[in-house]
Amino acid sequence: MRRTASLVLLAFAVFCTALSPLLRWYAFPRLAKIPPSQYQDMVLEARPATLIDYGTMKAEQVPKVTIVQTLKGDVAASDRIERSAGRDVVVWDTLSYITGPDGKMVSEIPERYIFDAHSQEPVHATGETVDGDPVRREGIEYKWPFLTEKRDYSYFDAQTRTSAPIHYRGTRTLHGLEVYYFEQTIPWTRVALPKKMPVKGVTPQTVAKMGTTRWYTTKRMFWVEPVTGAPINGEEIHKEELRGGALLPGGRTVTAFAGHVKMRADYVDSTVALVTSQRALVLLLTSYLPWGFLALGAALLALSLHLEARGRRPRTSPEDDGAPPVPTGPDVSPAV
Repeated sequence: MRRTASLVLLAFAVFCTALSPLLRWYAFPRLAKIPPSQYQDMVLEARPATLIDYGTMKAEQVPKVTIVQTLKGDVAASDRIERSAGRDVVVWDTLSYITGPDGKMVSEIPERYIFDAHSQEPVHATGETVDGDPVRREGIEYKWPFLTEKRDYSYFDAQTRTSAPIHYRGTRTLHGLEVYYFEQTIPWTRVALPKKMPVKGVTPQTVAKMGTTRWYTTKRMFWVEPVTGAPINGEEIHKEELRGGALLPGGRTVTAFAGHVKMRADYVDSTVALVTSQRALVLLLTSYLPWGFLALGAALLALSLHLEARGRRPRTSPEDDGAPPVPTGPDVSPAV
């Protein structure tokens, strides 16, 4: 009976031990994915800010500038690209819509971002654009990979249409969560004018014909929860200028927009709540269940070996135990 029980326990021990790496290295990459139908929005503000008045072509200080970022997954496009890419793909249509203190549009930049649902690596396919211009992204954008590492990453900048390193600057605590702080600085770079201008009748083509150019620099900061790879807070010290041309004779420069852009507090709180719930699911697949099954397998193996050892132990005779022998009577055969 002990032999049978030890074999059963041994079988369960092998099963649990084999299940541990399968959960971590097989199930996790297939189950931890960004859903293709995801939708979210975020509001950021710069208080105060500097904004150009296109009527006078002078910079003015305003109480605030608001940036509304929306992100919507295109399920049909994801399914179509997946068939040729051979992996799970997410297609995000994003829009950064900037308004002044009066609520009027300052600029808007749409993007189509195509990436691997698990690793967040860009997937190059038709339709990958920024403000209608085809791009070929390298590195990440918006989200870090699951199980973010303490290292630099390549991060795509939508204004310059290029990627540059975003540097790991240490571990912090934010809203009770351990986060990794990343920082990227884009030096002054000439960038394209938005396709949709805030002044009626003015287009990027007419401005370009006047010889006026747009320049941009920013210091980008993210606080990333490393298990999910989700930024729970983001800030930018952002500055844009218009330079020279017929609009600014004599090589003048005017600030088009400048401000310290921060995520609004209520959106930080809602992001923290969402990330906290998702973090538990990721840890379940990467830590809790794999280590739990490994520990259970070790315990079952130890119990199986213990039962097997007890089953093989020879039984002791009364003499070995030091007990007096039991007397036996004479062998009396029945009379015939």
